Amino acid sequence: MEIYNHSDFIMDKKTAVTLGNFDGIHLGHLELINTVKEYARNRGLKSVMFSFYPHPVVFFGKNQGFKTMLTVEEKELAAEKTGVDILVQYPFTADFAALSPQEFMDILYEKTNCEVLVVGENYNFGKNRAGDLETLRALGEERGIRVIGIASVKRNEIRVSSTRIRELISRGEMEEVATLLNKPYFVMGEVVHGMKRGRSMDFPTLNLEPREDKLLPPDGVYFSTTIYKDKVYPSMSNIGKNPTFSGDKRTIETHILNRDMGELYGENIVVCIYKKLRDEIKFSSMEELKARLREDKKIALDISKNSKLLKL
Repeated sequence: MEIYNHSDFIMDKKTAVTLGNFDGIHLGHLELINTVKEYARNRGLKSVMFSFYPHPVVFFGKNQGFKTMLTVEEKELAAEKTGVDILVQYPFTADFAALSPQEFMDILYEKTNCEVLVVGENYNFGKNRAGDLETLRALGEERGIRVIGIASVKRNEIRVSSTRIRELISRGEMEEVATLLNKPYFVMGEVVHGMKRGRSMDFPTLNLEPREDKLLPPDGVYFSTTIYKDKVYPSMSNIGKNPTFSGDKRTIETHILNRDMGELYGENIVVCIYKKLRDEIKFSSMEELKARLREDKKIALDISKNSKLLKL
């Protein structure tokens, strides 16, 4: 997959493009992407996912504390899994936000050499979100671009949206999140040094310090899987500040259930969060914590043996 995280590119080959923020790359997004891939396959085009960075909500600052489901690097990984040929994370700047719908379309056509354009039926674009699907169709017709609007995907009569999924994550309903994403919710990062308390309790952990703008579920212990060098390992992960030891930094501490991975400091791993086991608790002693971790591990092992897990 080709990746452009800048505006300095021109695509020579004709393309089929889908537009959107694609935060999470959920079922609705996959409908757009699969449509683009089908047109690309049938017409001999390159398939393009055209998104933006930073997220417009972050840029405009309308929602203080807004966090995204995918970092730049995580979106690259999730996009690659879809099989799309090209990912664009176009810089969302003040100049870009001020473009009229026609100016936006000019840039899109110039950069991507677009022949087919696929968007959601409710898509808006340009300054003050002045353009919509009908605007796109009119502008596309002038440039020989076929514009296709795709109806929203629904589950239980409710539209699948990034907003809906964020709400589910904030409540820790990770099984439903996985259903709407068609994959587990995940965090990718570099293993960092911890306090090594887990190893002293026979529960060695791989520790991540998530970015502040990454949306995480509530603090607690979760059944998870951990991906390292394309291999998947059942695990359990604690998200939180480790109150038993008066921690002050939110971290993700992941224990691999069936093996000791050794020290992987500086290595990149992916932690997929499947199911909440319990809230984070402040224990009165290390022995009490150790006993509860043994219970957590039994539950996590049972889930691992008896559940069919989605692939990333």
